[in-house]
Amino acid sequence: MSGGSGGGSLRLFGDREFVALAGTAFARSQAYSTILIALALYADMFHASRTVEGLFGTAFAVVQLLIVLPLGRYIDTRNAKRFLLAGLLLNVVVFVGFNFVDSIEHVILIRTLQGLSASVLWLTGTTVVGEISDEGSRGLWIGTYNQVGAFSSLFGDVFGGLLLFLYGFEETYAVLSAITLGAFFAVLFFLRDNPGGRTDPEEASGLETIQTLLDRTAVRALVFFRVAFSVGKMAVIIFLPIYARTEFGINPFVIGGIMAGGKLTKSLTQGKVGDWTDRVGNKYQFILAGALVYAVGTALIPFAGIAHQYVPGTTVRAFGASMDLPGAFFVLFAAYAVLGIGDSLRLPASMALFVEEGEHFDAVASSLSLRSIAWKVGQVGGPVLIGAVWDATTVWVAFWSASAFIVVSSVVFASLFSIDPDPTGDAVAGD
Repeated sequence: MSGGSGGGSLRLFGDREFVALAGTAFARSQAYSTILIALALYADMFHASRTVEGLFGTAFAVVQLLIVLPLGRYIDTRNAKRFLLAGLLLNVVVFVGFNFVDSIEHVILIRTLQGLSASVLWLTGTTVVGEISDEGSRGLWIGTYNQVGAFSSLFGDVFGGLLLFLYGFEETYAVLSAITLGAFFAVLFFLRDNPGGRTDPEEASGLETIQTLLDRTAVRALVFFRVAFSVGKMAVIIFLPIYARTEFGINPFVIGGIMAGGKLTKSLTQGKVGDWTDRVGNKYQFILAGALVYAVGTALIPFAGIAHQYVPGTTVRAFGASMDLPGAFFVLFAAYAVLGIGDSLRLPASMALFVEEGEHFDAVASSLSLRSIAWKVGQVGGPVLIGAVWDATTVWVAFWSASAFIVVSSVVFASLFSIDPDPTGDAVAGD
């Protein structure tokens, strides 16, 4: 049973179904963050160009772009629990595959498989959270669910980076497999059978449902924003760890520390912001504010090169060991912290709006599929585009181009969304 709206995020962990769903978010996000650090090591190991490094993101996204629409329709009409279980097992296969890579082509191939498993877990988990939560506490459920993912991502940055630094690939992937299997058994025993699947298959019209959603200006505004924003954000996600490793020689554990700056701010604030969106309304304004903050953080990243030249490094000593932190570390850490604040403002509102739009047409998973499709369109081309810009120009032009994508998408989104009323006849500002 889903709880009411009072009591905050912690009370949700008394709900066994929420715990099972949170376990899938934890396993998925930790794996994603840890492998991002591993990709920086692979890029350094195989001496890849920036354009080829961009393929790490493209390979992950392209398979998701192809499957997300039919997957969303199946989740709307079938037993979502089985999809969660299959996605978790597929993630274990991904970890086994990464143990055997010995070329850049192998990395790209396994990233494609990882994209498939991550898509199944994200879309199914988010849909089930939206379906089984009460309408009055949906922002809290979604925000807390994302908060678990953010904390797990933070854990993956620090703990995953430490494992890679101390033990290497094999031991790290073994730990990720064990955590994923734990989430598998939590879903198997705690989550109700058929937690989604409320739509009659005869009424789930696939492309027709997507077209119905796209007839709304508000949905088109959300989709445009997702496409353009993903170009900028994926450049940060893929290239910041690689930039830290290849330009400044930063080790995996410290790279994890850099990424932890954003994950810490996100994990501490996203549940609270989700609750605010339920009480304050005007969700599109949360999205606008979060995106503009994210653009600022993206533009800060190239300043790490200046800091590396002029800011003296620091040596940290603990437990009889020492570790050097170059000046670039502090700029990258601060930039990622700003990015985390931006995501905390944006994510709960964005996901809640897509759920609400889907509810009006009995197609929550199809609406979330559309959200994911929009992201994948930008994610497929974005990393390669920014990588090619970087190869042809400088790091400044690359990251500032990414920031510009985010600013433009934010302004256009706010202009379009604010003029479109809720399908029930109430203004968006009044929800």
